[in-house]
Amino acid sequence: MSGDPPAKQKKFQARYGFPYPLLCDESHDMLTAYGAWGPKTLYGRKYEGITRMSYLIDEAGKVVKVYHKVKPPEHPAQVLADWAELGG
Repeated sequence: MSGDPPAKQKKFQARYGFPYPLLCDESHDMLTAYGAWGPKTLYGRKYEGITRMSYLIDEAGKVVKVYHKVKPPEHPAQVLADWAELGG
C-alpha cells in the first residue's frame, strides 16, 4: 500500500511489470491503522512518512507475522520460509 495517488501507482506498476493492482491510501488512514505511517527522521529532519513493512496473512485473513524495516532484496525469501514453516 502506498500513500501516492493512483496515477503514480499505475506508472510504478507498469515500470516494474507487476501483474496485480497496487493499493493506494492518499488519506493515510489505513497506513496509520496498520502502523505504517508516522514520524520519521532523515539527516536530522523530522517529517511524517511511510514505513516499509509487510504482513504475512493466512488464508483465513489472519495476520500471522509482521515484518518491520523490510529490506526488499532479502524479504521474499524470508516470507517464503516463514510461510513454509507455517505449513503454507
